[in-house]
Amino acid sequence: MYQVGHYGGALVAYAPLGTVVTLGGHGDIAIVGGLVCVALSTLPDYDHRLPLIDHRGPTHTIAFALLVGAGLAALTAVLVDDASAFVGASVVSFAFLVGLVSIGSHLLADALTPMGIRPLWPLSRRRYSLEVTTAANPVANYGLFCLGIGAELAGISLVLALG
Repeated sequence: MYQVGHYGGALVAYAPLGTVVTLGGHGDIAIVGGLVCVALSTLPDYDHRLPLIDHRGPTHTIAFALLVGAGLAALTAVLVDDASAFVGASVVSFAFLVGLVSIGSHLLADALTPMGIRPLWPLSRRRYSLEVTTAANPVANYGLFCLGIGAELAGISLVLALG
């Protein structure tokens, strides 16, 4: 998928998490998490700019998703200055989930294409693909983006209805 498709995929994947966090009374944190999730959603495609790294190679794996989640959690732990260890641990855990969801959404969107992904590399070279659409298909990319906007609007509606 292309950038706009990955943004949509990130919005779809993040909507349930953002909704739960908002319903828990932390709407400001949910908004920041959503922005970070969308911002990181194209990170795996930076492999295009790296020498000796194949596209949809190491940056398109579950291990990379876990690494990004751990990195975001570590960065958050350094930045969080809270007296309550429980609140600090909750925010750090949330940051880990945001990183994981962001990269995970990228993997899922790329799995829609015929090229697919090898999410278990280096343990397995097996490629997974649903072969739904090509990465360059504008209808699929904008459709995924619209689906993401719809998911976020559904989450907002739920928060307003229950809030």
